[in-house]
Amino acid sequence: MEHADLDALIDRAATEAPADELMMRRLKKRRLLLRDEIDRAERALQPDEPA
Repeated sequence: MEHADLDALIDRAATEAPADELMMRRLKKRRLLLRDEIDRAERALQPDEPA
């Protein structure tokens, strides 16, 4: 949910002028970190071998 919220915030901020580049970089970095956390959690839930 937080990842989707960041997506929406980044999209809104990108359409507004002037864009704060530092804020945009921080938001995008946070979004990437969240995406990595989501990927790790999904891999941890999936079994390595089929049952």
